[in-house]
Amino acid sequence: MKQEIPPEVIEAFTSYSPDLPDHSAGDISVEPIGDGLINHSYKVNCELKVDLFLQKINKNVFAHPEDVQNNYITLWEYAEFEFTGLRLPSPQYWGPNSTLYTDMNGGCWRAFEFIDDTVTTPVAKNPQQAKATAKAFAKFTAVYEGMNTDLLKTVIPDFHNLSLRYQQFSTALNTELYERMAIALSLINELKARERYIHFYDLIIESGEFPLRVMHHDAKIANVLFDKKTGKVICPVDYDTVMPGYFFSDLGDMIRSMACGENENSTNEKGISIRKEYYDAILTGYMEIMGASFTSSEKKYIHHAGLLIIYMQSLRFIIDYLNGDVYYKTTHTEQNFDRARNQLLLLQSLEVFLQETYNYKL
Repeated sequence: MKQEIPPEVIEAFTSYSPDLPDHSAGDISVEPIGDGLINHSYKVNCELKVDLFLQKINKNVFAHPEDVQNNYITLWEYAEFEFTGLRLPSPQYWGPNSTLYTDMNGGCWRAFEFIDDTVTTPVAKNPQQAKATAKAFAKFTAVYEGMNTDLLKTVIPDFHNLSLRYQQFSTALNTELYERMAIALSLINELKARERYIHFYDLIIESGEFPLRVMHHDAKIANVLFDKKTGKVICPVDYDTVMPGYFFSDLGDMIRSMACGENENSTNEKGISIRKEYYDAILTGYMEIMGASFTSSEKKYIHHAGLLIIYMQSLRFIIDYLNGDVYYKTTHTEQNFDRARNQLLLLQSLEVFLQETYNYKL
């Protein structure tokens, strides 16, 4: 359910006109956008000014909203002033140097230009759309190849830290929810048997062959704007989780979310498998852009991207199940177990697929 917007927030973002005489925005209307699971988002329709995309940053998820916004300004300014050709929605100011507004209750708000005649989609409808999505996120990382990653704040520490997730998994095995432990035992053993992925992750962070890059960290097709008429990609959106990261994060997440015809909530076990045409489209699209800048080690282990992310997501779901469903929202008692099993089945499918299709050593 959307939260009511304090009038002061609307006033702040619609009344300020930098370098222009102040004038009214005219009649204003507001409509909610999206499901509001993390940040609450709205379209602000202005009669006499440009329409705005208004968003309240969830301080429970992002403890330092100023870091989230500073990251965006850093990305936007680099894209604009380095003439990269990457389009990012322009931030809206409410004062000479202010883009983050704190209301009287401590809520943090920001606004951007609203890009008209665009559409998003929750799933890739065909391999060509999956490839276009992969190229969009690859271009995003490629654009910032020359930018110092130290300029970006880490807004969610250890977000894709696989070693930490395994430590949390090991701790969760001490649960006193014994019935859940019994139900999950077989799945737990399968995850333990894949501890080799943890060792590979440790190699990544210890080796200079895997440099830190600017990664989106939420690379899914729902975070891409498409032109409503032509179907072409306009730009990725939702940059809250942009941080320095490693090669596997965005590519792995796209494989996890687009290479399978079933989403992570599905219990249709027969449908949980890797679709070759989608996997190849994602990998080809991404490497068309990033192949020239990847190191030899990144190229050699490119297929580990999906393995690492899917394995990590299965760990995260079973951790939450063993801890009593304290992180992910659930609609039934066994949902986090079902999600963990879903991801394990997808991981197993990917392992077989890579061995049979690419003769890839795991």
